[in-house]
Amino acid sequence: MDSAGVGALPDAPSYGDAPKANTIANVAERLGGLHLPNFEQLGLGRITGIRGVAAVENPAGAVGRLAERSKGKDTITGHWEMAGIVTEVPFPTYPNGFPPDVVAAFAAICGTPPLGNIPASGTEIIAELGEEQQRTGRPILYTSADSVFQVAAHESTVPLATLYDWCERARAMLVPPHAVNRVIARPFVGTPGSYVRTANRRDYALPPPPSILDRLAAGGTPVHAVGKICDIYCGHGIASSVRVLDNADAVQKALEIADATEHGFVFVNLNDFDSKYGHRRDVRGYGDALERLDALMPAIRARIRPGDSLFFTADHGCDPTAPGSDHTREYVPYIEYGTVAGGDVGTISGMAHLGERVEALLAAGRGNT
Repeated sequence: MDSAGVGALPDAPSYGDAPKANTIANVAERLGGLHLPNFEQLGLGRITGIRGVAAVENPAGAVGRLAERSKGKDTITGHWEMAGIVTEVPFPTYPNGFPPDVVAAFAAICGTPPLGNIPASGTEIIAELGEEQQRTGRPILYTSADSVFQVAAHESTVPLATLYDWCERARAMLVPPHAVNRVIARPFVGTPGSYVRTANRRDYALPPPPSILDRLAAGGTPVHAVGKICDIYCGHGIASSVRVLDNADAVQKALEIADATEHGFVFVNLNDFDSKYGHRRDVRGYGDALERLDALMPAIRARIRPGDSLFFTADHGCDPTAPGSDHTREYVPYIEYGTVAGGDVGTISGMAHLGERVEALLAAGRGNT
């Protein structure tokens, strides 16, 4: 559940975040409560106080929260730690935009200087510069509080193949000290005043060190990636990958893969929470997305066969009630269901606990996770 944090970590202020950041709880409070009866039954309300979600006495899942050990609050850092990789040195960020030498190198790749080169919300910068991008053909370059080099262009002005080529070459160009953790192609469509980003986004991440996913693959356990998971790990340890349109599509495709898999790991990223609602500070949208996922829970749980496990967690927070548009440094939820007794597991140091549990269950010869 990309960005579904459950409370500020003790070091949140050093990341510029308020000590009261709590993505799920603050969404519920702002909306006067959330209707999440299925997550309530699993035990979500025991992890943090959530208006409208009771802390049930006998949760169906083992529930707690994971404290990130890595330095950072971004997608790559969180996902890597889930797979056992702790990032001790933060990836570089650019609060004042990229330096002239980086911009010049990227201009040489594109054959034209980019527009922008500022930290910005992706939807806001295409609204501001999209018309000029179409008129000139110059790509829009922007970043955020995360370690990202984002390139936006209209699909009818810059063909997708060209945009992807620019981003692949930028990935190769961005070496230390400017080795950002992700280059992101951000295509959009529409007309001035109504531009929208498309599902043709591509992420070009730094290749990760060896991880739990590699160990699973080496041991003969297939890892099936749904959504942007394959991009995040540069395909390392991934047996198959499918792209998705939205959260509902991701859930449907994950269930289809699980149905066809006797022994394996289906790793799903539900990105709508972060990209559509968290960064855009859309509290209502975030709450609705949580309730839509909850409504899918009976269908999800019905597909859990004997020996299967189901996990829910997050990679960081993105509290839509917080100022700005960036991620928030938070604990993430941990819910495990299927092959473990329900109850509290408390606060666990390290998001790698998730990957370690997945690895242990699969090594024991059980079903799917």
